[in-house]
Amino acid sequence: MRTPRTAAVLLAAIALAAAGCSSTGGKGSQEKADGASGGGKAASTPRLKLAMVTHSGEGDTFWDIVQRGAKDAAAKDNAEFLYAANKEGKEQASLVQAYIDQKVDGIVVTLAKPEAVKAVVKKAVAAGIPVVTINSGGQFSAEVGALSHIGQDESVAGEAVGEELNRRGKKKAVCVIHEQGNVSLEERCAGVRKTFKGSVENLNVDGTNMPGTTSSVEAKLQSSKDIDAVVTLGAPFAAASVQARQTAGSKAEIDTFDLNAEVVKRLKAKEVGFAVDQQPYLQGYLAIDELWLNKTNGNVIGGGKPVLTGPALVAEKDVPALEKLTADGTR
Repeated sequence: MRTPRTAAVLLAAIALAAAGCSSTGGKGSQEKADGASGGGKAASTPRLKLAMVTHSGEGDTFWDIVQRGAKDAAAKDNAEFLYAANKEGKEQASLVQAYIDQKVDGIVVTLAKPEAVKAVVKKAVAAGIPVVTINSGGQFSAEVGALSHIGQDESVAGEAVGEELNRRGKKKAVCVIHEQGNVSLEERCAGVRKTFKGSVENLNVDGTNMPGTTSSVEAKLQSSKDIDAVVTLGAPFAAASVQARQTAGSKAEIDTFDLNAEVVKRLKAKEVGFAVDQQPYLQGYLAIDELWLNKTNGNVIGGGKPVLTGPALVAEKDVPALEKLTADGTR
């Protein structure tokens, strides 16, 4: 696993912070956190109701892993976990408003469509509901009054990908954006373009239509035979691009942001070159744990500064360490 220096120190600090928050935190003791499976006891603090609202589209396995981390933290923290998602900013804002109306004890939210969501998040903070932002739109977190932002710096992650493409001798890349208007996805491609010595072209696809996504990537590879790298911005789109490459008769390397069991399988088969791991389990776990810590002990993880969970680059050599974890749904 290769971790850019800008993130390495903070990743180590996060691991220590997660361990220090609770003796039952993390993957190694998740069964203990869940009274039903491991017989462990939840925290004795007052029962809380904590909600998460994301911009997830249908079928995006990334958010299953985020939810897994959040649920494990909620079980440990004696909290009820509520989840809702919509890829449209206006609908996401309505979901946040619904949780404000329910007077939940804390809200975790993504800011992929910040202009549509910022106002209602500020409204939650004004109502005395603590907010933690995760994953997307970290640059807007302080503006909306969130306790902190937990995720990776998307520009830094993109730059790391550009540098890795250089190391692999690539010359022409296409960056596949699966959700138009998502500021974090655009930042990733911009980061790739900043450090990659070759050329980068963005390709917008409809991420909720996987056959359409496959066809779009296939058409691009057929029309531009000199493309030697396809960078997808989410794990499900790596498999689609592998299929598109095969059908198009292209030799382009498929690289991707994010992990799941399918990506690890394809890393092992050398069908994917490398993946960027932003540790979604940690994003969900730390966000819920921070709300609990803030409500019960006045803590703010990271002192209000962004808490980085990535990026780390993983490749075929990392597969043995990742296979069981991805199968368990925590990486």
